[in-house]
Order: sequence, then structure tokens, then C-alpha cells
Amino acid sequence: MANWYEGPLAAFDTETTGVDVETDRIVSAAVVVQDAPGTRPRVVRWLVNPGVPVPEAATAVHGLTEEHLQHNGRWPAPVMYEIAEQLTEHAAMGRPLVVMNAPFDLTLLDRELRRHRASSLERWFESTPLRVLDPRVLDKHLDRYRKGRRTLTDLCEHYGVTLEGAHDAAADALASLDVVRALGRRFAARLERLSPAELHSLQATWHAAQARGLQAWFARSGSEETVSTDWPLRPELSAAA
Repeated sequence: MANWYEGPLAAFDTETTGVDVETDRIVSAAVVVQDAPGTRPRVVRWLVNPGVPVPEAATAVHGLTEEHLQHNGRWPAPVMYEIAEQLTEHAAMGRPLVVMNAPFDLTLLDRELRRHRASSLERWFESTPLRVLDPRVLDKHLDRYRKGRRTLTDLCEHYGVTLEGAHDAAADALASLDVVRALGRRFAARLERLSPAELHSLQATWHAAQARGLQAWFARSGSEETVSTDWPLRPELSAAA
């Protein structure tokens, strides 16, 4: 039987109006599915008219202007439903979901579902657990002493993955999927005996430790920035209060 990193994987990515998961909006998203390494990926894309202004700084990153989204994007409510439905279907089929920096994209999706569908991501996965593989968390744990940044671009360079068209949701999702496969091969001795379900639980622990380390570094630097230890989804603020 093939190891999980050689088998079917799905990946999810978004482009947004900014970096605040509580207030910013999704403007594009993609789910990429690949049954095995080297096979042709299947891609589903969404373009969203967020109904709010799109800052120039965000457009400079992903190239999607407010005017383009107003003319070509769909309203958020049906899109968020379709995305959640897609992710649930892949979970039900046993496909692990690759999400780079999962607390960002999944929390944004959760907030959009609450905003436009009076729902939540947790509600969608009450009967079918989500098994997330986060290349950022995996890399930081498995190669913790390596210096340098660990953005998706950095990870692609480090693991020899081609990233064409960075900051396009589909391109980033596919690259994240390829990075996870490369991570699996490089650290096979440490990963091949673990199931995606076991890895999901372990990543929550690893991310919490990584977040506490970053929080300590901020404190030593005199910064008041706070780092969430929650993974792969941050709780709703009112629920956390």
C-alpha cells in the first residue's frame, strides 16, 4: 500500500482583501485534487465579488482589482457553500486536505460562512472529520533548526517544487500539495508510519509549541503582537472570550 504522501491529496488556497481573518474577505479560492504524484491535477476555482473595497495593497499581491471582481466575481454566499461542500466531499472520500498556513485560510472560510451562510466550518465537519496537512507546520517541526523564512515560495525553493504564478489560488494550492509530497519523501522515516489522522492531531501540538516560541521571541523583542496557538482553525472571537 502506498504511503499517504504518494496517494490522493486535495489542497485548498484563497486570495483575500487583506490579512485579518476577522474582517477581510475572500476574493478567489481554489481546490486542487491529485490522485498520485505526476498525475494531472483537477482544479475547481472560484472568483468572488466580496462586496467591500479591495485595497490596492491586496491587488498588488494577487492582481485582482475591485473593478474586475465586481464585473466577474460571484456573490459570496453561494461560493462559500460550494467551497465547504467541496472540502466535505474530499474529507468523506478520505483525502487529506493540504492547506499552507491553515489557520489563515480555514479561519477566513469559517468567518465567511458565518457572515454569509449563518453557518460555520465546524458544522460542516461534524460527521466527517477534516484531516489537514499544513506544509508550514510540518516543515517547522521536521527541520526546526534550519534558518531563514518559510513562506510558500521559500518552501518551494527548498524542496525543489516549481511554483508558477505565485499568489494565484490554484497555483499556490498545487505548489503546497507538491511541497507536502516532497516533505513526505524527505522525512519518510519519521512520517510513513503516521496516518493523516495522527498527523492532524500531532500538528495541533506542534503548531502550539511553535506559536509559544514565536510569542516568547516577540516578548523579548518588546513587541505586543499576540500569536494564536489554535490550529487548524481559530475559534470565533465571541466564543473564545
